[in-house]
Amino acid sequence: MGIASLVLGIISLVIGVFSSGLLGWLGAILAVVGIVLGALGRKDPEKKGMATAGMICSIVGLVLCLILYLACAACIGGLAAAS
Repeated sequence: MGIASLVLGIISLVIGVFSSGLLGWLGAILAVVGIVLGALGRKDPEKKGMATAGMICSIVGLVLCLILYLACAACIGGLAAAS
């Protein structure tokens, strides 16, 4: 579970940096799944470090996806109000 958490965290980071809109929500969903898998993976002492890294990447990816999604929504709202 630690490896899956790390992979999902990295994917959510990449999606959060390079996309917005619908893919931003996909990155947020993958990050939430990565957080859950990381929490479950921390119970295994052999893969605790990888699960912790996956949880951290997933949390950062979730925050990044949500902030960039809100920024895009604010820009669209600002453009709609200006016209």
